[in-house]
Amino acid sequence: MDILRQALEFVLHLQDHLYELTRSQGPWIYAILFAIIFCETGLVATPFLPGDSLLFAVGAVAANPQSGLNIWIAAVLMVIAAILGDTVNYWVGRFAGRRLSSAYPRIIKPEYLERTHAFFEKYGAKTVILARFVPIVRTFAPFVGGMGSMNYSRFMTFNVVGAILWVALILPAGWYLGQFEFVKKRFELIVIGIIVVSVLPMVFEIWKANRESKAARGNR
Repeated sequence: MDILRQALEFVLHLQDHLYELTRSQGPWIYAILFAIIFCETGLVATPFLPGDSLLFAVGAVAANPQSGLNIWIAAVLMVIAAILGDTVNYWVGRFAGRRLSSAYPRIIKPEYLERTHAFFEKYGAKTVILARFVPIVRTFAPFVGGMGSMNYSRFMTFNVVGAILWVALILPAGWYLGQFEFVKKRFELIVIGIIVVSVLPMVFEIWKANRESKAARGNR
């Protein structure tokens, strides 16, 4: 519980922590940001790391000239980290998917992987790009895409586009809004709002799927 409490406290006060890290770590802050984004997008074991909220906080901190945080350097590095993270996640999924399917065919049935492949071939662009803006889903989408053997060049195209859009939309929003006193004084509420808005599409899709499932059972 203490770890969860500390993690929540860190996320809700990202702006303050970023100021402290920038002052204490100097240029190493960019390596820290790179590592967080890479792990959040590239390792299926760390979907809890901040993504959208971190981008917003970086923009808000960079808006203060005294922070010493260069928004352009941060933006380029985080785009690269996001692209590399999804790429690693894709190949881990592709490699692990085949091995697990061969070792446990009764659990991970080949036809399931074929269906996943067909889904990503049909909805790949929408899935890979939009998943960037949904916490947790953003971490698992490239892994599942790799398991389904989505065409790599197609995946990479949407991977790059999604990473650029993700950073280019949220980082400037933090930079612009972070200059207002209202945002500075209520940053915790802003972070909570970002998390809620990010999760809404996933909640809607789950509700929609449950509704369609109930309707299908009712028509039988």
